[in-house]
Amino acid sequence: MAYLGDAIDAHLAAATGDDADLFRELRAAFVESARRQLDLLGRARCDGNWGMAAMRLKSLAATFHAEELIALADQALQGAPGEPVVLRRIAAALDSIEPTS
Repeated sequence: MAYLGDAIDAHLAAATGDDADLFRELRAAFVESARRQLDLLGRARCDGNWGMAAMRLKSLAATFHAEELIALADQALQGAPGEPVVLRRIAAALDSIEPTS
């Protein structure tokens, strides 16, 4: 598995230039938003909520060309609500960007 953060970091660096504080702030916002969608996926009990969280995650990932996360969101869209394998893969991908404390 490729390091998911490479694509995200490259796009953030292009957007923030030499502003390291802004880079860190935007990166943290990306991870927080992605983890929020993962949480919603984990709590989804119907196809509608599951699909909405997966589409939001995919849109967020597409904004930064995070291809692996886009593919995982697609897997979620094709799966059933609460699919544990895809939830673990998304969590692992997000941990590769920023491990949970």
